[in-house]
Amino acid sequence: MSDPKSVELLARAERVIPGGVNSPVRAFRSVGGKPVFVSRAEGAYLYGADGTRYTDYVGSWGPMILGHAHPAIVEAIVSAAKHGTSYGAPTELEITFAEKVISIYPSIEMMRAVSSGTEACMAAIRAARGFTGREAIVKFEGCYHGHADFLLVKAGSGALTFGVPDSAGVPAPTAKSTITLPYNDVAALKELFAARGKEIAAVIVEPVVGNMGVVPPEAGFLEAIVDTCKEHGAVSIFDEVMTGSRVARGGMQERAKIRPDMTCLGKIVGGGMPLAAYGGRRAIMEKIAPLGPVYQAGTLSGNPVAVSAALALLDRLDAGVYEKLESLGARLEKGLRDGAAKHGVDACVHRVGSMITLFFTRGPVRSFGDAVKSDTKRFGRWHGEMIRRKQYWPPSQYEAAFISTAHTEADIDATISAATEALAG
Repeated sequence: MSDPKSVELLARAERVIPGGVNSPVRAFRSVGGKPVFVSRAEGAYLYGADGTRYTDYVGSWGPMILGHAHPAIVEAIVSAAKHGTSYGAPTELEITFAEKVISIYPSIEMMRAVSSGTEACMAAIRAARGFTGREAIVKFEGCYHGHADFLLVKAGSGALTFGVPDSAGVPAPTAKSTITLPYNDVAALKELFAARGKEIAAVIVEPVVGNMGVVPPEAGFLEAIVDTCKEHGAVSIFDEVMTGSRVARGGMQERAKIRPDMTCLGKIVGGGMPLAAYGGRRAIMEKIAPLGPVYQAGTLSGNPVAVSAALALLDRLDAGVYEKLESLGARLEKGLRDGAAKHGVDACVHRVGSMITLFFTRGPVRSFGDAVKSDTKRFGRWHGEMIRRKQYWPPSQYEAAFISTAHTEADIDATISAATEALAG
C-alpha cells in the first residue's frame, strides 16, 4: 500500500494530469496499486514522498546504468548549464557526441541527435521510406517503438495481414502501412517478403524485446532480418533505445556481432537526459535535410546540457561495468528461479545482461503470444508485496527490470529474500 503522502499527491495530480501521471505505466493500474511518488534518488535507491527508501529496479526505465545521481554526471550537467541550457545553434559538443556514438556503434556512419526514443524511431523509419521510395513498414508483435501513429498497431491475423489501429486517434489508413509479424518467426518473415518484398521500406525490431518483458532473440532471427532486408532492398532497423549500451557497450548488435542498416538509440546513450539518436549507413543518412529531401528537426536536439551528461556516462562504460552487471544479473536470476521453485510457482525468468523479467507463466516466453499467457493478477499481488518490502520493481508484467552498477550483492540478496517471501503469498 502506498504511503499517505503519495495517495494525497495522486489525488492532486489526477485533477490536472490524465491519470495523475505523464506516462501511463507509472499509474500502477496494471498491478492494481497506487503509485509511489518519488522525492529523490541516489545510487540504487529511490526515496518516496514520505522518505521511505526503495531498492530500485526501474532505473528511469533503463538509463541509470551507473545508478542515480552519479557525481560525475551531475557535475557535467551543472557545469554545462552554467554556460546556457540551449542555443538552437551547432556546438562542438554535438560533434564530440556523434563521434563517441559512432566509435561505439560501427554500423553507424552518420547520426542525428533527437530528444526521445520515439523521435529516433519515427525519424529512422521516415529516412528508410525516403531512401527506398516505399511505404510499408514491418514490426513485430510485442515490440514497442514509441507512440508514433503508424507504430501503434495491433497484431494482424497472419503473416500477410495489415494491422489495425491500437489506439484511439490513430487513422486506419495510417495503421495500414504497418505489417505485424510474430517475434522470433523467421518463416513468417520470409513468407511476407516473398509476397510483398517490393512494398517494404523497412523492418524495425527490438533486438532483445523489453516491452513485453525480456524476450531474447532465438538463434538466427536477427541475422534473418538483416539478410532478408538486404536481399529485397529494404532497410533493417534495430531499435536499441533500451538495449543500446545496456546489454553490451555497443548494444545487442555488438553482442550478436551483427550490423543493421540503421540504429535507434536513447536512454543510456542520452545520459539519463531527454536525448536520443538515430543513425546508420551514410547513403541513408545523406537523405536527411539539409542534405536530402527527408525533413526532420528539433529545437532542443543535441542541447549542451543533455550531451554533456551523455558524454560523462559513455566515457565510464568500460569492461568492468559489464562484468559487474553480468555477475549481479546472474545472481538475481538464480535467486528468482530458486524462489519460484521453492514455492511451486509457475514462473520463468528471462535475462539478457542486466535486463531481467520474472514471468508468471511456465515459459519459455519466445513471443507476444507466450507473454500474454502470464498470470497478471498474480504478478500484481507479487508486485504489491515487493513494494511493501521496499523493492521498487516495474509495475507491469510486460516491462523489463534493470540492474545498475550501484547495486551491491547485498542489495541483490535482500531483493531475492523479499521476492521469495512475496512468492509465498
